[in-house]
Amino acid sequence: MSQKPNAFQKFIHLIAMQQPVNAFFSTRMHRIDGVILRMTGGKRTMSEFLGWPIIQLTTIGAKTGNQHTLPLIGVLDGEKIALIASSFGRQHNPGWYYNLKSHPECDVQLKGISYKYIARELNGEERETYWQLAISYYAGYEKYKERAAHRQIPVMLLERAK
Repeated sequence: MSQKPNAFQKFIHLIAMQQPVNAFFSTRMHRIDGVILRMTGGKRTMSEFLGWPIIQLTTIGAKTGNQHTLPLIGVLDGEKIALIASSFGRQHNPGWYYNLKSHPECDVQLKGISYKYIARELNGEERETYWQLAISYYAGYEKYKERAAHRQIPVMLLERAK
């Protein structure tokens, strides 16, 4: 498991989860992280300074069949990685969720090293376990849950391919 956010990072999280701040960064943070990832050879992001473990997820498009790579918060549990399809509490699930549902095989780059993973959606007690783990890294997921009350936010688990 990665190190959980410290007190300063949690304070920044309180600011980040506020609606106006969240609305601003929801469409920009992945771009900022993407630029920094390219500049550092996939080893650093802006988000990691906020205590969020960031992975680069490469999926195959559900509709297009094209490859898509984007930085996401990865909830690390040993070699397993949980992804929270919150989409910042928006109306719809994020595109990467549908990509993983259609094509569960994916690549993950973490700290500049790539691995192959297989994704599956979690339900029941297993989903709740990873949801609570995600909240321990970022309490804002609970705010997203309120904003997206019309849907259950999916939790995807990535497990290393054999």
